[in-house]
Amino acid sequence: MKKIRIIPRLDIKGPNVVKGIHMEGLKVIGHPPEIAKRYYNAGADEMLYMDIVASLYGRGIDVGLVKSVAREIFIPLTVGGGIQSIHDINNVLHAGADKVAINTFAVRHPEMLKDAVRQFGSQCIVLSIEAKKSPEGTWEVYTDGGREHTGLEVMEWTKKALSFGIGEILITSVDNDGTRKGYDNALIQEIESISPIPVIACGGAGSMDSVKSALQKNKIDGIAMATVLHYDEYSIHDLKKYLHNANFPMRI
Repeated sequence: MKKIRIIPRLDIKGPNVVKGIHMEGLKVIGHPPEIAKRYYNAGADEMLYMDIVASLYGRGIDVGLVKSVAREIFIPLTVGGGIQSIHDINNVLHAGADKVAINTFAVRHPEMLKDAVRQFGSQCIVLSIEAKKSPEGTWEVYTDGGREHTGLEVMEWTKKALSFGIGEILITSVDNDGTRKGYDNALIQEIESISPIPVIACGGAGSMDSVKSALQKNKIDGIAMATVLHYDEYSIHDLKKYLHNANFPMRI
């Protein structure tokens, strides 16, 4: 049985790890390499590095900063934000990333996903989806750090991206991000019901019970979290022990 992955998420703005609510009102948490090392030593299974303003500002990712994070950890590292070309993907992988997450540019240029999979293999390419619930009860894809409408319905976009051979989906609820009120299980269920590839849930981690609930209600492969770790509400080790005692397969 596959073990559930616990994945700290580092939201990056400039030289800092930041965190807000609904991806807004960002507060500085600390220096990326130091925080990455702390979570690695605490038992993280993977790490997410997401430059949440690179696309918004129209700039590329800071490869030097990615390198400084990659040097501190010895677990898979997924990097996203500001990826706009095959060249960018190549640079990020050479900087130490194992996988690359793409959202904004993929929405605007979907064929890029197909080209990326052909060039680097599906195992390297993660579709990052930032979703907000619409008044009609469906979910809309957002870009640029959860700030820009696309008019794309999440399920429609997911099906299209899957046809390009992507290897993993990171689904982030912008509505729940930073709120500590739990994951958007209805959104996750929509995605995992059609996905033959691993799904990572992000946005809303609160109590350890809220994490357990997400795992009970969804067939997901990993849980990404930030706020509860940044503010020391509990440790990765304690969460893993709690989930292991609830009979979930964990790397202890």
